[in-house]
Amino acid sequence: MRYYSFWDRLVFCIDEALPVMQIQRCSAVTRPSPAEGLIPHESVLSKEELQLSGSLMRINHVGEICAQALYTGQALSASSKDIQKKLKKAAGEEIDHLNWCEQRIHELDTHVSYLNSFWYLNSLLIGLAAGLWGDKVSLGFLAETEHQVERHLCKHLQKLPLQDKKSRAILEKMRQEELEHALTAEHAGAVPLPLVIQWIMQSLANFMSMVAYRI
Repeated sequence: MRYYSFWDRLVFCIDEALPVMQIQRCSAVTRPSPAEGLIPHESVLSKEELQLSGSLMRINHVGEICAQALYTGQALSASSKDIQKKLKKAAGEEIDHLNWCEQRIHELDTHVSYLNSFWYLNSLLIGLAAGLWGDKVSLGFLAETEHQVERHLCKHLQKLPLQDKKSRAILEKMRQEELEHALTAEHAGAVPLPLVIQWIMQSLANFMSMVAYRI
């Protein structure tokens, strides 16, 4: 079995990051969007409602970019091969979410965040740092991230216009799967993070949401 050094894996990570940071859809879609087959209702949405839906979906798209970067960074610095596989699997499953959001953003005639490269690189560094604290802490970071994302998606489901059924279908499916990721990490031995770390994570997420809503 070939052994890959940290630097080998870092090069692989950069190679995987390039299509994620580009302003175009990734090609690694494995499942159709939950909104596929639903009748679009964009014509009955007001200009303000279209703008709201587009901005919320842009935030969710950025969230998926950050999730992939976090888990990739954690996998790079994880000491256990089993934990590395779990983190890479979680990152891979987020690719579907990323593409579902981006497809919906284009349908709503708006744009993805212009700061995607910034979001990815910063999240990658945070993931690397989290992984250095140990595998159980890294899993705890994954679990807490997914719990916060699940709560965040619930808020967006409340804010979306009622007629925007396609965006609702996407976010509801994402919410279910984010919760599953959190439970998987907890069952694998994740340790709860200190409240101050949870607060910092939430504050960073709020900052990201505020900026991505507009840019």
